[in-house]
Amino acid sequence: MIGAFITKILGMVIKMIMARLIGSSGLGFYMLILPTFMLLIHLSQLGLPLALSKLVAEESKDNKNLFFSIFPILILINLILMIVIFFTAPFLSKYLLHKEEAYISILAMSMVIPFTSISSICRSYFFGKQKFVPHILSIITEDIVRLLLIIVVTPKILPYGLSYTICFFVLSNVLSELASTIILLLFLPKKIKITKKDLYPNKIYIKESLTIGLPNTTTRLIGSIAFFLEPILLTNHLLRNGYSISYITEEYGILSGYVMPLILLPSFFTLAISQALLPILSKAYVRKEKKVIQQRMNLAIFLSFALSIPITLSLVLSPSFFLKTIYHTTKGISYIRVL
Repeated sequence: MIGAFITKILGMVIKMIMARLIGSSGLGFYMLILPTFMLLIHLSQLGLPLALSKLVAEESKDNKNLFFSIFPILILINLILMIVIFFTAPFLSKYLLHKEEAYISILAMSMVIPFTSISSICRSYFFGKQKFVPHILSIITEDIVRLLLIIVVTPKILPYGLSYTICFFVLSNVLSELASTIILLLFLPKKIKITKKDLYPNKIYIKESLTIGLPNTTTRLIGSIAFFLEPILLTNHLLRNGYSISYITEEYGILSGYVMPLILLPSFFTLAISQALLPILSKAYVRKEKKVIQQRMNLAIFLSFALSIPITLSLVLSPSFFLKTIYHTTKGISYIRVL
């Protein structure tokens, strides 16, 4: 939860700096393509990091062989997606998002998703081992690297146009994910030995991983597809009603970039708890420790309520503070619209 809190703060700082550098219309441009990016990330992973975390936690598998059984599937999925993105990027940018400038940013996503997948699968191993410090350090490093890149490089790219700047924001994830993966690798056992037997894919492990990963992916895809369709439907509807694409982009940026992060602020507590809970419950289930499962579930529910309610109340009881924060962050945008 501490790690999630720090990354949430860093995430908000990143958005504030982005808003000051590229304005609300630029942030709206970025938020317009973000749902597509998130959908591609979910598709590229296919729930396999979650499956790896669960199977490692059960302590009944050869972890090295399990990792190298899942890894080729992940790479294959990413290669297929990269090809799909290459051919569909013009259609997505021109006819769905009505933002032809988004073409190069969508292409850039194909370069990012392999690094995101590798980072996620490495992180899931430590989750399965219930070693959360490497995970915390990796995501904090990821955000710090991205923040530094945005501060240093963005002013140099801005003169070339907003489309290239947004493309850079997408590509910055390559270096941040790479830094995250390096941090994770530093925590691996130093005397680890990999044999040919470990590299040979195990069909049983693959089947188990897909059995766990695919249903989870299907569940997440419902939300991801809805998130993906939101800017497309909104843009098309407002264009038909006479609004300009620049107005739509700016207003969508205010909604998605400033308002929704504040509304969903308490969610990082529950997300952190649920991620930490998976390996603990998996291990207890294999050992048939029903009391441990019940205790952990009760504790998780209690913490979710206890930590979320105060933040929610502060948002409700002190809206002026948060709206003024939005006002100053956006350098003068009328927060009456946000209200």
